[in-house]
Amino acid sequence: MSMPAVRTLALIGVGLIGGSWVLGLREAGLVRGEVVGCGRSMSNLKTALERGIIDSATTDPRVAVQGADLVVVAVPLGAVGPVLGTIRDHLAGDAVITDVGSAKGRVMADAAEALTHRYSRFVPGHPIAGNEKSGAGAAFPELFRQRRVILTPAEETDADALERVTQLWTAVGASVTHMTAAHHDDVLAATSHLPHMLAYSLVDTLSRWSDRDEVFAYAAGGFRDFTRIASSDPGMWRDICIANREALLVALERYMSDLAALHETIQAGDGARLEAVFRHARDARNRFLTMLES
Repeated sequence: MSMPAVRTLALIGVGLIGGSWVLGLREAGLVRGEVVGCGRSMSNLKTALERGIIDSATTDPRVAVQGADLVVVAVPLGAVGPVLGTIRDHLAGDAVITDVGSAKGRVMADAAEALTHRYSRFVPGHPIAGNEKSGAGAAFPELFRQRRVILTPAEETDADALERVTQLWTAVGASVTHMTAAHHDDVLAATSHLPHMLAYSLVDTLSRWSDRDEVFAYAAGGFRDFTRIASSDPGMWRDICIANREALLVALERYMSDLAALHETIQAGDGARLEAVFRHARDARNRFLTMLES
């Protein structure tokens, strides 16, 4: 049984994630009609038009969703609720709405309040993919191949809407997992949000040292690799920190406790303990890489 194509797709927020999903769906032949892009920056929308991500553009989300059977909200977390409230009374009767935000508890609370009677058609989603680049110019159709996408349906979520979004992510090569919003936020606080905090904090700290120019001049590939994600959109990560602050604070506190222990180990000159920590970390990472490759 073939997967039904999207008749009309409204993409609100035409950036790396939303743009890449649309390109992947186009490549899979699953966009039968028009893709309407909506955003605040006309220059970014022009880029999306030139690249064939969208067929038409508007800065009014109410116009964008007219007649759309799939609405993808790919805006910063703080804007999800206001956008959903704006489009609620302009949605088609059969429209499925989904998002790509990385803090699901906040998104679902905002969506329930904003969408009211349309909340059952909302499928909360988070693709575990991306990089430090942003905007329509960064989008590419292969972004989600062999990547995980987490969907966090509520009890009210319509089964057919959930299945539709699951199919569309699978069609672009993603592996789809369903879990609760609370579990998602705990996991992502540790595996994504905490690493971004470490990268941002390290670069910020070093940039304020008196000999910062020399520090950066002699920084090697390891520093560049570790801090790559500190080039990510600051506004987006501000919203993520605030939206998932409870889970992130737990992750930060656990890390700071271990960092304090490491400080004490170095201060004591305990080489055996240091090597044990390093070996454990290396072996854990190797197991992680093996799992990814299997």
